[in-house]
Amino acid sequence: MNALWTRPAARWLLSVACAIVAALGGVAFPASGADNGLEMGGLPLRQLADVPLGGRPTRLDYESFDPERHLLYIAHLGDDEVIVFDTRAGRVTGRIPDVATVHGVLTVPELSRVYASATGSNEIVAIDEATLKITARMPGGRYPDGMAYAPDAHKLYVSDETGETETVIDVRSNTRVATIPLGGEAGNTQYDAVSRHIFVNVQSRRQLLEIDPATDRIITRIDLPGAQGNHGLLIEPQQRLAFIACEGNDKLLVLDMPTMRVTSSFDVGEDPDVLAFDPQLHLLYVAGEAGIVSMFKAEAGNVSKIGDGRVGLNAHVVAVDDSTHRAYFPLKNVQGQAMLRIMAPQG
Repeated sequence: MNALWTRPAARWLLSVACAIVAALGGVAFPASGADNGLEMGGLPLRQLADVPLGGRPTRLDYESFDPERHLLYIAHLGDDEVIVFDTRAGRVTGRIPDVATVHGVLTVPELSRVYASATGSNEIVAIDEATLKITARMPGGRYPDGMAYAPDAHKLYVSDETGETETVIDVRSNTRVATIPLGGEAGNTQYDAVSRHIFVNVQSRRQLLEIDPATDRIITRIDLPGAQGNHGLLIEPQQRLAFIACEGNDKLLVLDMPTMRVTSSFDVGEDPDVLAFDPQLHLLYVAGEAGIVSMFKAEAGNVSKIGDGRVGLNAHVVAVDDSTHRAYFPLKNVQGQAMLRIMAPQG
């Protein structure tokens, strides 16, 4: 080694390089065990990179991945914008402003469209993926949050959390066509590709509701024994399972959809929120507000817990690219910056 290449000099050059690339648009910081809030515990994950997202270190919410364009859309709630992240380039490539207190975001690749719930203005915003411009705004109820798309019916379903309703949008005209009373506080909403029905958590009643998009009527109310604050929801159609994250008692419930019965319950990290599933590796991620991520193996209808680990403060959102198996965790404040933490399974 050259005697002039001392460790202090190396650290100084690295800091200068990071400052330069950040100014040029957010190239990844190198992965390091010294990163804030990272305690892997029993999680079989490795950190690949931290990428600055720009903007202020304020709350980030839902994200949605378009596998055709390799674009990840992230709701920057605290900055009233949707961030566009190119997963191949590994950097932010766009921002959609004027989406007030944006909570939910959902890509619909077949329409080349993104929908976002602007809770600050109680609207649903339609965004053109080609231009990244807002093309329509629709009434979203009193507190629009999570969304799901029913392709056969050409309808978008939006959880109105405090309004206790489901808002229905016809995506062909971008107009609200129905409001479905739920009888309780709405949690997350998901589409089931097998039944072609919409399912929504009613977290104040400890129920899961089934809605027929053909009629926009509730056809089944499923009681969820052991649920408290059943907010997060993910449906795995191949195994006919629904995973329900309960923020009131830090539990993951597994629902067998053919019988509509809860078959198992697991402890997870505090305040679980968003779930993601890698269908090829059969890995389920449960992300929580306290930064704890819980992982499960779900294969052939059998679900077992792998472990828990701290991915980062407020790591309550996760999205998975099942072609690369990378998991994306938007974190509001890592070393003073909004950051996207990119991880992958070990091995």
